Amino acid sequence: MNHNTSNILLDIKNLSLSFGGIKAISDFDFKVNNAEVLALIGPNGAGKTSVLNTITRVFTPQSGQIIFKDQDISHFPRHAIASLGIARTFQNIELFESATVLDNLLLGRHRFFNGHWWQQLLRTPQFLRTEEDTREQVEEIIDFLDLSPWRYSPISGLPYGVRKIVELARALSSKPELLFLDEPASGLNPEETRDLAFWIDDIRTDLGITVVMVEHDMSLVSAVADRVVCMSQGKILASGTPQEVQSNADVISAYLGTSS
Repeated sequence: MNHNTSNILLDIKNLSLSFGGIKAISDFDFKVNNAEVLALIGPNGAGKTSVLNTITRVFTPQSGQIIFKDQDISHFPRHAIASLGIARTFQNIELFESATVLDNLLLGRHRFFNGHWWQQLLRTPQFLRTEEDTREQVEEIIDFLDLSPWRYSPISGLPYGVRKIVELARALSSKPELLFLDEPASGLNPEETRDLAFWIDDIRTDLGITVVMVEHDMSLVSAVADRVVCMSQGKILASGTPQEVQSNADVISAYLGTSS
C-alpha cells in the first residue's frame, strides 16, 4: 500500500497527557518509519509507557494527533486499535492463566471475522475453513517462536521467560503491521534476552512488522534498534543511533540524575 507520507507508518503530533495536573507527556512529536525497530528509552517516570498507552487508546490525550497510515486514530475506541493492525505486549504479563498456550494464541486472532453465530453453531464449511486457517496461522507463530513443547500447557504452569514469549506470540497472532513491546526483556536471563534479540530481528525481517519497544536493557537496544529515542519528563531528550544516544551528554545526565 502506498502512503502519502512516504515511509512514515506512525506520526505523533503535539501529544499531551496529564494526570491531575502532572504532565506525563508534553507536546510530544514522534515518527515511526515502516519496517524499523525503534527503541524508546529513558529513566523511570519519563513517560515511555504513557506514550504506548495513549497510542493504543488506554488513555485519551488532552491534545495532539495520532496518525497511523495517514488516518487520525486519536479518538478511536480502544477495541478498534487491534483491527487497524496495531498490537502490543504489557509490562505485566496479561494472559489467560487457566488456558493453554494454543488457546491464548487463538484468542489473539479475535480481530479476524470468524463467521456469523449461526455459521459457528452449524459448523458450516466456510466456518470450518476459517477455523482451519486460524489454526494454521497460530501454528506458524508457535513454530516461529519455538513454543511447540508448550503448545498444550496451561499458562499457570509455565516459567516466566516462556510466558513472556507466549505474550509476544499472542500479539503476533493478530498479524499486526505495528508491534509495541513494553519492556520485553524485563525478568529475562541473559540467554533469554539474546533469543529475544534474534526474534525481534526476525519479526522485522521475516514478518515485515515494524517494532517499537520500551526497554531499559541497553544490550538489547544496542543489538536490535535501528533508532533510539530517549525521553525525559514527558519530552524527547535525544534521538539517533544507539551509539549516538548512549554517548549523548543530556541522556547520561538524565539517567544519572534520576537513578537512586
